[in-house]
Amino acid sequence: MIEVPRAALRAKEIAESADFFSFGTNDLTQMTFGYSRDDAATFLPSYIEKGILAEDPFASLDQAGVGELVAMATQRGRQANVKLKVGICGEHGGDPRSVEFFHGAGLDYVSCSPFRVPIARLAAARATLSDKEGLSSTA
Repeated sequence: MIEVPRAALRAKEIAESADFFSFGTNDLTQMTFGYSRDDAATFLPSYIEKGILAEDPFASLDQAGVGELVAMATQRGRQANVKLKVGICGEHGGDPRSVEFFHGAGLDYVSCSPFRVPIARLAAARATLSDKEGLSSTA
């Protein structure tokens, strides 16, 4: 599990002895922002209302921060281990925008709560179809 920013930064070294990466995006978000999920509900609505954050980073992946760590760690990990399987485990796996991001970053799978699986599957299918449409329109 890649759940802390340092592990994402050292992904190349970790991948040398790993078969897969599973990003714990809930914990990685918490550690990257320095927010406690237990306390976040008390201040996140105010942050969103005041424009400090566009949305709750525990509901939809913060692509500019946490997402960059995921994409960078995936790239570094695969430099060291081309067979490395990479995915995420967390509620971001059931958020359509997050799933689209993970697809674009080259992840192999997402895992989420059972009630979010249909949403995740639909989002993954749409991301795959968007890729194929993009390829056919440029060919």
